[in-house]
Amino acid sequence: MPNRSLANTLSRAATWPAEAQAELAAYAAEIEAAIAAGEYTPSDAELAGIDRGLADARVGHVATPEQLAATFARHRPA
Repeated sequence: MPNRSLANTLSRAATWPAEAQAELAAYAAEIEAAIAAGEYTPSDAELAGIDRGLADARVGHVATPEQLAATFARHRPA
């Protein structure tokens, strides 16, 4: 197992009561299903950035086509 913390937790979990083991297994199944479905939960910082972008768009703070073209010209490989 690449993550020692995970391996240690799973080792300790083997001594937990059956109800706690079942709860851990249910959480693991949820995580596995989300990974398989390609779902992603953004961090608080990412959510804040999304909110800032949406707020800017609502008040019309958007780049012009010329500004976009200039940005792409600067950052695209030659």
